[in-house]
Amino acid sequence: MHSSKPLIEKQQPMLLAGARPQATFWFMIIGIIFISANLRAPLTSVGPIIGHLRDNIHLSNTLAGFITTVPLLAFASLSPFIPRLGRRFGMERLILISLIALTIGIVVRSLSGALTLYVGTAILGFAITVCNVMLPSLIKREFPQHMGTMTGVYSVSMNLCGAIASGISIPLAVGAGMSWQGALGVWGILSFVSLLMWLPQLKAPAQPAMVASVSSNDRPVNMWRSSLAWQVTLFMGIQSTIFYVLVAWLPEILQGQGISSSQSGWLLSILIIASLPFGFIVPVLAGRMRNQRLLVLLTAILLGSGTLGLLYGSLHLLVLWVIILGIGVGFAFGLSMMFFGLRTRSAQQAAELSGMAQSIGYLLAATGPALIGYLHDATHSWSVPLLLLVGASVVLGIVGLGAGRDRFVASV
Repeated sequence: MHSSKPLIEKQQPMLLAGARPQATFWFMIIGIIFISANLRAPLTSVGPIIGHLRDNIHLSNTLAGFITTVPLLAFASLSPFIPRLGRRFGMERLILISLIALTIGIVVRSLSGALTLYVGTAILGFAITVCNVMLPSLIKREFPQHMGTMTGVYSVSMNLCGAIASGISIPLAVGAGMSWQGALGVWGILSFVSLLMWLPQLKAPAQPAMVASVSSNDRPVNMWRSSLAWQVTLFMGIQSTIFYVLVAWLPEILQGQGISSSQSGWLLSILIIASLPFGFIVPVLAGRMRNQRLLVLLTAILLGSGTLGLLYGSLHLLVLWVIILGIGVGFAFGLSMMFFGLRTRSAQQAAELSGMAQSIGYLLAATGPALIGYLHDATHSWSVPLLLLVGASVVLGIVGLGAGRDRFVASV
């Protein structure tokens, strides 16, 4: 394997702003921002009202945790096929189809009953999967010299809307009298607007579906036989597990310590808001560093210490522990998204690595919320679940040291 930095400098982007109409180019940036905003809000809006939802349709804690697990299973099952669909239909058209499905899924999920809840959640999970895999590849294709900045924009948009969603779920469901159905269904408006914002891309000049650069070293790669690809995959999976466990159960964990449901929802928002600046800064820094190992170590320390603070720290410092966790989440997500571009030579390879990492990674993450719910039911305590998250932070640091090396995935 060779050092990635010299090769990146030799790459020549095939698509510049002038290659497509200027208005369409800016619509793409706006479209990426709007699409990113949909990737967490439909999921983070569930955590604060999961108790209301559980009691309303009579679910156990394990089944309630499975509401967050369903989209993760969708991510895991569909992700490997997305690059192939992108080549066949084109990224722009595939993303549009996913936005239509997302809107339908949100509406179905918001109908009364457990069946429609899980069916709608599965549909929106499949839709989010397409965007999860396609956006890193699209960014590498359209912005090869500004991957860090655009990945930061993508991350901030996603996390900001996710923070807002978790913060307003209780006010919408209880304060505004919309019930849990209305609090979840309102996000269909955002997905429909995003669909309209993406329509101009279908009129743009046709672009290569997965090609971002010209390089003599750009050869086919078997991601499944690459140790580096597996390290990126495990990093993606563990950070996703930690995040979705926090999204699903942090409000309940805090309520177990005497915090009200409304306050716990806003503390989840604070966690996500704290991640925002680092979700932007870390990708920019990662793109300028020869390797990302220092950032990986900081990530593991932040996540581990924040979780230990929740478990053993003073309640008076609760906001501090949540902020530390939020910063760690921002570090982890920013790095995982950047690894797809930094460890590959082309948009096609980035899509394939993204598909592999999000398939296996989210399959791993899918066990998190349900497992935490089961452990809480079995032990009647949050101590064992939180200690498990501390262990996950340590493993994240170990695999991240491998993923953060200045290398490309090996050609075959």
